[in-house]
Amino acid sequence: MKDAFGAPQSLLVLGGTSEIALATARRLIALRTRTVRLAGRPSPALDAAAAELRARGADVRTVDFDALDSESHEAVLGEVFAEGDIDMVLLAFGIAGDQERDEEEPLSAVRVVRTNYTGAVSAGLVCAGALQAQGHGSLVVLSSVAGERVRRADFIYGSSKAGLDTFAQGLGDALHDTGVHVMVVRPGVVRPGAAPDDATETAGAGEAAGTPWIGAPRVEAARLAAARFASAPLEAPSLTTTPDAIAEAIVAGLRRRSETVWVPGSLRAVMSALRHVPRPLFRRLPL
Repeated sequence: MKDAFGAPQSLLVLGGTSEIALATARRLIALRTRTVRLAGRPSPALDAAAAELRARGADVRTVDFDALDSESHEAVLGEVFAEGDIDMVLLAFGIAGDQERDEEEPLSAVRVVRTNYTGAVSAGLVCAGALQAQGHGSLVVLSSVAGERVRRADFIYGSSKAGLDTFAQGLGDALHDTGVHVMVVRPGVVRPGAAPDDATETAGAGEAAGTPWIGAPRVEAARLAAARFASAPLEAPSLTTTPDAIAEAIVAGLRRRSETVWVPGSLRAVMSALRHVPRPLFRRLPL
């Protein structure tokens, strides 16, 4: 069960080598999370991640999990929940793919979509059912700003994240009033040197920042944000983030039981504006 401050006592990470997930686990362990299960394909990296978290004082075990093997999800994840209640599930697996190659090799594109969307739907539904059965818990889904409005440069990856994002929103609505909390995290670009496994994102402090967003001021803020975004490269420092910043936003979002979190928070205004930019103009933006 969560403690009096809303911090989970037990954590299941799907995508156990994700830098974002590990940064989140470190932060939660510091807040008294004591049981961590890292799910992923067996690898030295997964073992090293478990050892590092174990050294921080948590009971950490690895779980053999393959996002592409949807038929195994119910059995594998069912065993984890059978060992005891899970307060928080962090769905953090995903691959960025290679847009140029994936356009030429459809099967490579399918692998991106199957991992980021199909695998997440399967694992997400299994975990949601288990959380509902125990009557409490949070499911945190790492989405992406890339899915908010898909760009030419990465539309295969972006479309998979768009699907995941809408799935998670609908799942959150389905679980409303059941005691289960679903939070969608939309990170922007992670700065070089701090790249997550899921190559591209960051989850936002958008709600944490409490950006005012009402009436005419919203329209003006959106217009200015779009103008700034269009004149700046995607890697502009103000639009990028780090795994640690995402982890901080996740913990803050859990405390407030937020439904959507942007990282950095400024992306919320930027993407609200870009969502309404006409396609002929959108194609000309340096995105």
